[in-house]
Amino acid sequence: MTQNERSVVLILGAGAVGLSLAGKLADVASVYAACRPWHAGAIRQQGLGMKGIWGEKTVDSISCIPGPAEAPGSPDYVFITAKGTDTLAICEEYAAVIRDRPVISLQNGIGNEEIIASFTSTVIGGTITTNFAIDGPGAVKVLRESGPMTLGLWSSAGEKSEMLDSLICLVRSAGVPVEASPDIRAGKWTKALLNIAVNPLTALLGVPVGTVQDAYLRRIVTALIEETFMVLDTEKVHLAWTTAGEYLNYLYTVQIPDFAPVYTSMYYDLREGKRTEIELLNGYVARLGERHSLPTPYNHCIADLVRFREPK
Repeated sequence: MTQNERSVVLILGAGAVGLSLAGKLADVASVYAACRPWHAGAIRQQGLGMKGIWGEKTVDSISCIPGPAEAPGSPDYVFITAKGTDTLAICEEYAAVIRDRPVISLQNGIGNEEIIASFTSTVIGGTITTNFAIDGPGAVKVLRESGPMTLGLWSSAGEKSEMLDSLICLVRSAGVPVEASPDIRAGKWTKALLNIAVNPLTALLGVPVGTVQDAYLRRIVTALIEETFMVLDTEKVHLAWTTAGEYLNYLYTVQIPDFAPVYTSMYYDLREGKRTEIELLNGYVARLGERHSLPTPYNHCIADLVRFREPK
């Protein structure tokens, strides 16, 4: 690629996160976004409207595509920003496009990268803690940024550090705070712990995050996290907290107070009759427990309860 050529970026499953990212990257790259028709129609007519801390502007250079036939033939980077429940379907639909291309997962939960890795040789895991929201058809707002995006190699056919460096430079040049992660698996688990601890309970009980401070619910949360740390130790995943107790202290003194009034995405999924990401959270912990012959009864139970509430 010459200095004057723009990178080609394809964003799949572009909702609030993907469209916000598209709006930023459009300044420095040629961006294609696969998004819902109501967004695509509005963006084609009047551009993408952006509000919030990522800028107040209209972006009219995003190419919205309805399917793989309209996707660029060899994109430099492919971002998947869809819910984890849609990862396999998206990879199957765009299999010919993403084959042998670097694919970046900016998704919640654990296990998306493993699905993607069966379709391409280079997978980059990512985390982002920014608060994104849809503000109407073809409109997004970025409300709060609690930390930089992190990107790290999940799997690759060879040495890909130069490619990761180029990706990070591209994202940074668009004005998005981003850092390289030396251990993206640990980073993904670090972000998932809060969701494992509180999302299913708040969804099943129809309550905000702060409610899990209740003594009865604390017993359940403690067991969920203790089982998770047992699995992580067997998987040799090392986090900033060396024990479940250390993390639980952080959970109850920092994370839950910060998110106390929030209703989780899993709560809204159940309320709206949608599938949740339980298989990428507690369900994933339970499956790893089975793989290693470790008892994870609380994660098994909570996952089954959410599955029961999901649409059949």
